[in-house]
Amino acid sequence: MALLHAADARPTKIELIRAWVPTQPWFDGDDQLEPLGAYRFDDPDGEVGIETHLVCAGGEGPLLQVPLTYRAEPLAGAEEFLVGTLEHSMLGKRWVYDACGDPVYAAAIVETILTGGTQAELERQLPDGSLEPVEPSVRVTGGGSSAEIEPVGLVDVRDADGSTIIVTSVAEVEVLRVVGGAWAMGGETLTGTWAGHDEPVLLAVAR
Repeated sequence: MALLHAADARPTKIELIRAWVPTQPWFDGDDQLEPLGAYRFDDPDGEVGIETHLVCAGGEGPLLQVPLTYRAEPLAGAEEFLVGTLEHSMLGKRWVYDACGDPVYAAAIVETILTGGTQAELERQLPDGSLEPVEPSVRVTGGGSSAEIEPVGLVDVRDADGSTIIVTSVAEVEVLRVVGGAWAMGGETLTGTWAGHDEPVLLAVAR
């Protein structure tokens, strides 16, 4: 379960995305990126925020997938994956990373795909302190059926044509950066639906 804070962030997440995405080798389209929705995974330790954004690259341009992680401290050895920092009005300074280079995201996406999991459900806190559910703007479903998997270790990350390959100790995951683009066949899938896309759309594959 992910808790949504009634808070401000400076710069905003979409401002960070608009500055960072056009510098990436898989970027395609106009740099006027518009948000379409997002989904989250849970960090079992509750320390790292894991959120994947879907953005449209300029009007009718391609749909791009941008996984991010949010940390209270820098991630050692992950300087090449740093997207930027932001000031959160409740949580303070947050280091924002390309999640494909974050071991917490690697473990979360592998587990979700291989065990047939879903996105984290969302709640927000009301002024009286109670919690109410929030409908996710994107719902995802893993295609696997494993009851459990061994601990996931991040081994390597590399960019492919329109995707990023995350090599872990359990599986190799291809995260589609350009949704709807070419991808290698086979494996268990992560698919998603959102407003205007009621049929499941491929987002990632684990092999």
